[in-house]
Amino acid sequence: MITLGFIRHGTTEWNLAGRMQGQMDTALAEVGIHQAKLLAERLRGEAWDGIVTSDLVRAQQTAETIARTTGTPILSSDIRLRERSFGQVEGTTLEERISRWGEGWRQADLGMEPDEALLARWHSFMEELLANHAGKRILIVSHGGYIAPVVEMMLGKPIEEHLNNTSLTIVEGLPKNWTCTLLNCTNHLNP
Repeated sequence: MITLGFIRHGTTEWNLAGRMQGQMDTALAEVGIHQAKLLAERLRGEAWDGIVTSDLVRAQQTAETIARTTGTPILSSDIRLRERSFGQVEGTTLEERISRWGEGWRQADLGMEPDEALLARWHSFMEELLANHAGKRILIVSHGGYIAPVVEMMLGKPIEEHLNNTSLTIVEGLPKNWTCTLLNCTNHLNP
């Protein structure tokens, strides 16, 4: 048994501008830093054994804020937790995407990382996590385009809502038998 707390990083300037970030390395905006502090305060009274974070700076800044406030140690930074690669659309706004590739840009082959490749990264990470931290409560700081397909695969059903910045989603159990006890919670942003 393991409990995983999936956290989407705080808001970045690119989030605010509507730019597709993907694996481009962008820092938190001032509002994202504030969101991370609010989330850290919420987590202060909870018992978590460690934090594993994506190696991208926006996730690392979020994880470091949580660690400083709660005392929960950062166990590692892992490239396998990076956001999905969005290929040619990284760095573009919706307006730019429509201008370049038309309204059907989502269906175009623009080099986006397929679910199979993203989930292969997850399975490799999860196998190692279970080997080293079975029975623990681990926070995973990552990205919306990564967390959503992972949780959907774990639960065997789609997530109907967009994952918000600094949202907390808690999943517990064992591979092939997961229960989601909290989904996309941002109550900490409205104290």
